[in-house]
Amino acid sequence: MNVHEPIGGPFRCPETYRGLKVLVTGADGFIGSHLTEQLVRRGASVTALCLYNSFDTHGWIDEIDPRIRAELRLVRGDVRDATFMQQIVSGMAVVFHLAALIAIPHSYVAAQSYVDTNVTGTLNVLEAARRSDVLRVVHTSTSEVYGTALFEPISELHPLQGQSPYSATKIAADMLAESFTRSHDLPVAILRPFNTYGPRQSERAVIPTVIRQILDPAAGRIGIGDLSPRRDFTFVEDTAAAFAEIGLSNSIEFGRPYNTGSGKAITIGDLVDLICEVTGCRKTVERDAERARPANSEVRALVADADRFHAATGWRPAVDLRTGLERTAEWWRERLSVGRVRPQLSFAS
Repeated sequence: MNVHEPIGGPFRCPETYRGLKVLVTGADGFIGSHLTEQLVRRGASVTALCLYNSFDTHGWIDEIDPRIRAELRLVRGDVRDATFMQQIVSGMAVVFHLAALIAIPHSYVAAQSYVDTNVTGTLNVLEAARRSDVLRVVHTSTSEVYGTALFEPISELHPLQGQSPYSATKIAADMLAESFTRSHDLPVAILRPFNTYGPRQSERAVIPTVIRQILDPAAGRIGIGDLSPRRDFTFVEDTAAAFAEIGLSNSIEFGRPYNTGSGKAITIGDLVDLICEVTGCRKTVERDAERARPANSEVRALVADADRFHAATGWRPAVDLRTGLERTAEWWRERLSVGRVRPQLSFAS
C-alpha cells in the first residue's frame, strides 16, 4: 500500500456511523466524552473504554445525557494491558484511540508513566487492531509534537521537537502509528488537534484555570504563568466533530497526520483579557512562577495550518472563540453553583 495516495479498496468505510461498531479509548476524558456523545447521536454502536478505578466511576461519561449514556456499552480497563486490548478491539469496525496521560507538568517528574501509557498503550491498541478485522484506527496526536514554531502557521511538514517528556512520548506514539501503516498495511488515521477547550476540561489547562479563579470568590486575583505564548484554540465540540469526520472519510491518507485548528492565534495575555471581558471580571492578573513551564520546555507559538484536513473532509471549526468561552464559563458557573467540579481523574484526552 502506498500511504502517499488516498486509500480506497478494502479499507473503504461506510458513509454513516449508523449501526457501526466503534470503540473509544479514553471515553471517560475531556475530548473522549464529547466524541462518544457525537458518535451515539450519529447512530454508532459505541463501546466506551474508561480507566478502571476503585470508585465505581466512568469519569465524564457519568455526566453526559442519561439517554446517551444508556446507549453505550461501558467497559473499564487499561490500554497498558495487551491481552485486555486484544479482547475489546475484536469485532470493532473503527477504533478511536484517545487514552493518554496528557498533563505536561506531571510528565517532568513521572516520565516513565507517560511512556507506559502513551507509547506502550498505543502499541497495544495497534497490535490488537492488526490482529482484528478493523476498518480503521484513529490515533490521537497533539500539536505539542511540533514544539516552538519554526514557521507559521504550522503545517504537517513542520519538524517534530520533543520539548517535554509528554510531547516526546506522543512523537513516539505517532511514529508507531505511521510504522503500522507502512509495515503492516494497517489503516491508521492520525489526527493532530491544536489546543482544545470547553466544558469538562480539567484545571491543568489555561482556560479552565483562569475561569475557575475568576468565578471563585475565594480567589482574590488571577494567577497565571507566562502570558506571552500564542495558541490556536478550538472548541471541544468542533474537535470531536473532526474525529468523527476522519473516522469515516475515504479521502484521507493513512499513516500521515492531519492538523485540526482554527488557524487563528491569540496570546495567553489577550486570552485572559477576553475571558475577563465575557465574564465581567475585574480581578487583577498576576504572574505565578509556579504555573510556568521550564524555560527551555515552553512552546512559544502553536498556530495550525489545517488546509490538508479541510481539503480531505470539509471540516472547519463552527464555534468562534468568544462564543466558546461564554459557553465554557456558563458550564463552570453551573458546576460551581452545586459544588461540583470534576469526576475522578482518568488516562484520557
